[in-house]
Parts: sequence; C-alpha cells; structure tokens
Amino acid sequence: MIIRTKYNSKKCEFNGHVFDSKDEMLYYQYLLSIQAKRPKIIIELQPKFELIPNYIYRDKKRRGITYTADFKATVEDGTFVIIDIKGMETQQSVMRRKLFEYKYPEIKLMWVSRNLKYGTNGWIGYDELKQIRSKNKKEKVHDHHR
Repeated sequence: MIIRTKYNSKKCEFNGHVFDSKDEMLYYQYLLSIQAKRPKIIIELQPKFELIPNYIYRDKKRRGITYTADFKATVEDGTFVIIDIKGMETQQSVMRRKLFEYKYPEIKLMWVSRNLKYGTNGWIGYDELKQIRSKNKKEKVHDHHR
C-alpha cells in the first residue's frame, strides 16, 4: 500500500524505518554510505527540539511547539548537524526554522534538497537551490523579452 502525505510524497520503508518521502529515505542511505567509511559517525532519526514549552494562557493549557528534523549526524569529535530534507517550504516550516535558529543559534541546521542537476552526489542546500532557480527564472524572463 502506498501512503501519500499531504505534500503528495510517498512514505517509504528501509531497514525497518518508515520515511515521509523517497528523498528522506535516499538521504538516509547517503548518510549510511558516509557512515560505512567513517564508522564513528552516529546517525539519529527524527531528533526533536522544543521551540516553545507547554504554557497556560488565560487559564487554558496550550501545547508547546516542537521542531522535529529528519536527521542528526554526530561526527567523531562530538559536533553534530541537524538535517531536514525539503522538497518545498511552507509557511509553517519557515516559521519553525526561524524559531529553531533563534532558540538554538549554536546548532547548525541544514535544509537539503535532492537535485541531480545542481547537487553534489545528488544533494544541494535548499537555500542554494532556491537561489539557482530564482536566477534561472530571471534569466529566462530576460531572454524572453529580447
């Protein structure tokens, strides 16, 4: 059975783990290939960070806000990076990213996209890809008006 998420991506299973998209699964496989060469790298799935704790507003309990990324990769010296696979951004994902960056400025958060044309090993930073697409769109409009 294929389960589609709200962004029309298909949930995939690999090594007993269910991923929200094929790209997430492929990135996990990419991380495993790096780990095979550097066995001390630790890969965690779905690391969760509190952005706003539970609170009470006018006598009503309110649930806090969390950020659950796709991966946490820790290298030999203990430093780590948080990785989120993005096909597209939403208002909610942008807001959570900003809250994460504000609350955890010392933690590196990477948004990564799968792109065979511009990526290295098929992967590129989401913001970099967005810039390339914007530049290409401007050039196309400019060329069209000649």
